[in-house]
Amino acid sequence: MSHFLDRLTYFTRPRESFSGDHGVTTIEDRKWEDAYRNRWRHDKVVRSTHGVNCTGGCSWKIFVKSGLVSFEMQQTDYPRTRDDLPNHEPRGCQRGASFSWYLYSPHRIKHPMIRGRLLDLYRAERKTGKDPVEAWAAIQADPAKRLKYTSVRGLGGFVRTNWDEITEIVAAANVHTIDKWGPDRIYGFSPIPAMSMISYAAGSRYLSLIGAACGSFYDWYCDLPAASPQTWGEQTDVPEAADWYNSTYLIITGANLPMTRTPDAHFAIETRYKGTKIVSMAPDYAEYVKFADLWMPVKQGTDSAAFLAMGHVALREFYIEKETPYFQEYARKYTDLPMQVVLREHDGGYVTDRNLRASDLGGLNETNNPEWKTIVWDELSGAFVVPNGSVGFRWGEEGKWNLLEKQSSQADMRAELSCQGKDGVEIVSVAFPHFTEDEPDLLSRNIPARRVKLADGSDVLVTSVFDLQIAQYGIDRGLGGGNVASSYDQADVAYTPAWAEKVTGVKRADLIRTGREFADNAAKTKGKSMVIMGAAINHWYHNDLSYRSIMNLLHMCGCVGQSGGGWAHYVGQEKLRPQAGWAPIAFGLDWHRPPRHMNSTSYWYFHTDQWRYEAVKADDLLSPAGKNRNKGYSLADYNVVSTRLGWLPSAPHFNRNPIELAADAAKAGATDEAGAAKYVAEQLKSGALDVSFADPDNPVNWPRNLIVWRANLIGTSAKGHEYFLKHLLGAQNGVLHEGGDGNNCKEVKWHEKGPTAKLDLMVDINFRLNSTGAYSDIILPTATWYEKHDLNTTDMHPFIHPLSEAVSPGWESKSDWQIFKHLAKAFSKLAAKHLGTRKDLVALPMQHDSAFEMAQPLGQVKDWKRGDCEPIPGKTMPLIKLVERDFASTYNKFIGLGPLMVKLGNNIKGIDWNTEQEYKELASLNRTVTLPGVSHGMPSLEEDIAVCDSVMRMAPETNGEVAHKSWTALSKKTGIDHHHLYAGRHEDKITFRDIQAQPRKIITAPTWSGIESEHVSYTAGYTNIHEHIPFRTLTGRAHFYQDHEWFLDFGEGFCTFRPPVDMKAKEKVPASVMKKPHLTLSWITPHSKWGIHSTYQDNLRMLNLFRGGPYVWISEDDAKSVGIADNDWVEAINANGATMARAVVSQRVPRGMAMMYHAQEKNVNVPGSPSTGKRGGILNSVTRVIVKPTNMVGGYVQLAYGFNYYGTVGCQRDEVVVLHKVEDQHIDWLERPLTPEREAQLNPPGVGAR
Repeated sequence: MSHFLDRLTYFTRPRESFSGDHGVTTIEDRKWEDAYRNRWRHDKVVRSTHGVNCTGGCSWKIFVKSGLVSFEMQQTDYPRTRDDLPNHEPRGCQRGASFSWYLYSPHRIKHPMIRGRLLDLYRAERKTGKDPVEAWAAIQADPAKRLKYTSVRGLGGFVRTNWDEITEIVAAANVHTIDKWGPDRIYGFSPIPAMSMISYAAGSRYLSLIGAACGSFYDWYCDLPAASPQTWGEQTDVPEAADWYNSTYLIITGANLPMTRTPDAHFAIETRYKGTKIVSMAPDYAEYVKFADLWMPVKQGTDSAAFLAMGHVALREFYIEKETPYFQEYARKYTDLPMQVVLREHDGGYVTDRNLRASDLGGLNETNNPEWKTIVWDELSGAFVVPNGSVGFRWGEEGKWNLLEKQSSQADMRAELSCQGKDGVEIVSVAFPHFTEDEPDLLSRNIPARRVKLADGSDVLVTSVFDLQIAQYGIDRGLGGGNVASSYDQADVAYTPAWAEKVTGVKRADLIRTGREFADNAAKTKGKSMVIMGAAINHWYHNDLSYRSIMNLLHMCGCVGQSGGGWAHYVGQEKLRPQAGWAPIAFGLDWHRPPRHMNSTSYWYFHTDQWRYEAVKADDLLSPAGKNRNKGYSLADYNVVSTRLGWLPSAPHFNRNPIELAADAAKAGATDEAGAAKYVAEQLKSGALDVSFADPDNPVNWPRNLIVWRANLIGTSAKGHEYFLKHLLGAQNGVLHEGGDGNNCKEVKWHEKGPTAKLDLMVDINFRLNSTGAYSDIILPTATWYEKHDLNTTDMHPFIHPLSEAVSPGWESKSDWQIFKHLAKAFSKLAAKHLGTRKDLVALPMQHDSAFEMAQPLGQVKDWKRGDCEPIPGKTMPLIKLVERDFASTYNKFIGLGPLMVKLGNNIKGIDWNTEQEYKELASLNRTVTLPGVSHGMPSLEEDIAVCDSVMRMAPETNGEVAHKSWTALSKKTGIDHHHLYAGRHEDKITFRDIQAQPRKIITAPTWSGIESEHVSYTAGYTNIHEHIPFRTLTGRAHFYQDHEWFLDFGEGFCTFRPPVDMKAKEKVPASVMKKPHLTLSWITPHSKWGIHSTYQDNLRMLNLFRGGPYVWISEDDAKSVGIADNDWVEAINANGATMARAVVSQRVPRGMAMMYHAQEKNVNVPGSPSTGKRGGILNSVTRVIVKPTNMVGGYVQLAYGFNYYGTVGCQRDEVVVLHKVEDQHIDWLERPLTPEREAQLNPPGVGAR
């Protein structure tokens, strides 16, 4: 009432003027201002960050009022960088500033949810007196009951239930699956642990303890650059963003820094103020282009041609026309350029074959691993010698695994790069594979070579990688012959700038100038030329060649390992810095070893039946220069061979339950692991047993349970989205044809009818309802990033910082650690009755960073199935391990740090050390488990903070004493003292409370190849160059050449240009579309300004900043040619499916290309597709994943398998779509009740059975 009276008496109040009537005092109520003041009042401020795959790793202040998050702001208290560098802050972006919207949004998953039909079925079975496992088994045994809930996946119908009932159902499904099918039929998928390490570890620990398979993510996202292992034996070790500022020449390609590296883009921009030149390469006028001094509008998918042309310039001007001393020294010491290669006769000439080894020359006094020690010509002694550093020195001996310029005898040496002009050298013609359309498939070029007599009495020609590399680049050295260029303007010679101009559309003058400037700058600064690259060039089928073309240029110019130089590959938030402390907890290595790991690309390729639709023939990819013993194989066949030989993993392992297989081995007389391995080898050889991928459509080999957490697998990640819906989930789908192309497989059994709904159960753990949740059977509510304690690190800066519980988890949500702890408890209770203690047989591929990476010598493939050899575990087939699992003790094990950390210690990347001291410290810091059982008295992992502290206490990056132990172990291998790298921080022990107070810089550790220093920024390869630690490759050096048989078969021994692959999906588009005006466009899916993948994209603030729904960018000229105007509805379609979106017509997009930013979900303003009759799809609805045989190689040093290290990658950027306009009157929002007819019509009209 008083406010009302105040307003009535407003004009009668006394007023007093002042300042010469310029001011007036009033008497009035100012409580109206409280609304503004209260908006920014808060009770406390808590440090946290965002566990989203953005790489920012930004520290945020979370403001809490009355128990609710009111807003967030950027923290500004990072430790400084250095006096000569800009600081890392302020960090953050518009997306992060909007995150708190999610906590209280309508998208929030507030309660445990289950598909109503499934809950009705389960409760009905329970009422009959069945226990939970029996109830679940009864549902799965009745196809009609199973179909009742699988057929409506993606169509809503969720109901609430309670935590106890829902975890009982999940646990019952897991127990039944283990008992009937095997634990390897349970699969877990979660990406990017670095963004929230404990949340990832929660699920992976539970899955690993019960024997389930954890799926990789880096390869599946196609963020994994296969070229990194191929070249260095390392996966994605990259510079921190601050090191961009140290560069004096930058090329940026495929990485849109202002959009995808928002907090760090300033380092690249600010370095221009000190004179650094920036060259941007992009087909469209992307945001990073506007900061460049030169824009190269390279045609999409042709980046490797441009970099090969720049390499042509650098080699010619800085190696041939003149010899740059710094480049020469770098090439001799740190690359494989001096290594000798055997030439093989082919069609009257020669082709390249494998590296020359000590064993070829009688051993050269090398008794340990002579087949794994490569050879150089020593200019000092005038003889072939064995240099230090090759993989043969890494295993079985100590002190010589280093890059010092020494022979194995420790005599000084000087490795020869070229034998041209030397005594006894012959000039011979060598044919190089070539893949450019309308050009020869072999290019013969003259090279110098020496003739050598081998230990077996044969004569061969050998030459250096350098001499071959010069010829590969088409450079005229005066040796005669064709296919070499003396001028940059020779467009008929591959890899000249004029040739590249034809392929890429980039002016030859720009390629010449950039190649020259890049190399000249590196020569003057000793390597401060850098290439920043990312997903835009890594998502193509031949992505490894694009990357190798860049790595070649960098190594020619001595840039890798130098501050301000080298490669800077950024995709996801990959750098989990305290990896060594995290892995034992994450994969249950404190209780059982080994865990089950699976490369997800192969997993989804087979289990979503995308192999059935494979239109790309492997034979079309082969080179005529290869031995090609596998001619006639399909891409899927190569993958089956790879798993049989122990190169890649398979999940399930075999076409039998691994627990039953272990029991059968025991019945057959096997008393130990060796006996079980012998039994499996015999079963495989007889044909009674086979890998599951040889028959993926047999119900015995189906995946049965899938748990997804911290991910949007079905939404943003499902390359071949519609195939997931059709075959894995059995849901409504838009696949526009029936698979038939896979019927040509030799190693994969064909079933005429492709199966649907392979999964018995899909569980999503999420804080928001996205596409993955919509297609799941169960959704569990998890805490958001402001409601839990966790750890976060990134590639972009060297700090570790926390996620913190600013407010309690909302509604009924729990942190991921608590969710899986709850699930483990429910599982243990049921397992006590149904499983007990059993032995589980684990098939393990030959692992990188172990002696098993030397399983198959000389790069020659021996296939026991074809009679080349016997199946020998760990040599020609997977290792076979027996793991005893006390399933009833799963909960006890989950909550306690297990005894193997004391019995076996810890290790990372082939280095082992003792952890007894850290184990004792954690028992005091975390307290011990009081619950009776196997973990009683052990360090507790019951609470999230205890897990965080355990990770940091056991990691060399956060505990100086562990750094000391791990560096000491590495020093024994290298014979070099590395203690100075960590000495100043030997006593540091970083705790969770420390990082809540302020982010802390990590300690230099041998896990990574860079150092933390006040003198240089973190950059990859630094310790390889400055500490002489070998790269983890065959030669110990960075590789230009790959000598494995499959690489040579596919013509990729040296880097070569291969154009995008024709996926043939555009050939199966409905006639109704082809009759209309339409465009045929390359389908590009870059990262978005308005989201991080699908997160934030559905946030009201971000939707308001753009079109409020799905959109596709196309060029003005293309749009005009078919009558499309800005904001018109369009359909993108091919054989894989269809996507509906608004058209964004723009001059920044080139002709022939469509861009749909990643990732716009189909649950936000998406109408039906007129072609499929289903909801209009997502960016991946028109894609299909494809696998590459060279990514399947294993058991061979840097090409050996490691989880998220090497394997097939989920590439889909070669895809092409047909795009046409859809009139407004034809837009159908499908807002109709679900009818039995619609429910039964899973496929588009006219496709397959109803």
